This record gives sequence, structure tokens and C-alpha cells, in this order.
Amino acid sequence: MNNKQIAFAGVWNKYLPAIRILVKKAAAAEQVITLNQSDMERAVGIKKSGYRFSIDFVNGRPDLLYSNNEIAQALISVLTEDEVIREYLSGNNYTFSFNNKYQLQIKINLTQKEAMSPDAQESAAR
Repeated sequence: MNNKQIAFAGVWNKYLPAIRILVKKAAAAEQVITLNQSDMERAVGIKKSGYRFSIDFVNGRPDLLYSNNEIAQALISVLTEDEVIREYLSGNNYTFSFNNKYQLQIKINLTQKEAMSPDAQESAAR
């Protein structure tokens, strides 16, 4: 990890207890947490909005490499190092989206089979 990633990881670790709760609640509905803007600005030493990314976790792993995005890399590192969150990520597919309003949105992505109603599943099985 470079210095920026370490600084961002510190911010993500600060919010980790709340993120754990929201990951669990995401099974019922999309969840959002708003981070303190000054926390992010202090992490990099400059005032800059425009931090935006979306990470899809499939089978416990991010779907893409985020080599040019230190804030996304730091989040991936923090999430995958946490045993509780890692367990949720391995059991379901999640999307973590961060926008320029410093909001982290967490939602679970159901597979097509899970999203179908029981009647539709029975019809599809025939």
C-alpha cells in the first residue's frame, strides 16, 4: 500500500463498525452511510471532491482491478481483511458505490434465480 492508500484505509477503518451493520442490513434494502468530508480531505491533504467508484463483489472478490483508484483499493483492502464482512461477501454478491457527496451505498445483488418469485422458480424448473 502506498501512503494515500494507508491514509484512506484509516478513514475506512473508522467507519468499519457502521459498515458491518449496513452490510448485514443490505439483505433487506439498499443502505447508505455518509462519511465526514473532512476525514477524506485530511487523508489526502487536499480539498477535492469527485471521489467516485463502484465495486462489485462477486463470490467474495472484487470484479475488477482498481489500480488507479487509491480510495477504492483501500476500501477493498479493509473489507476483505475484516472477518465478519468477508463472510457476508462470500455468501452474497454486493455492490459498494461511493459518490462525490461522500456517501457509500451498499446493496446486495441477487442472482436471477434468487430474484424470481417461488412460482416463477417452479415454472422455470419444469
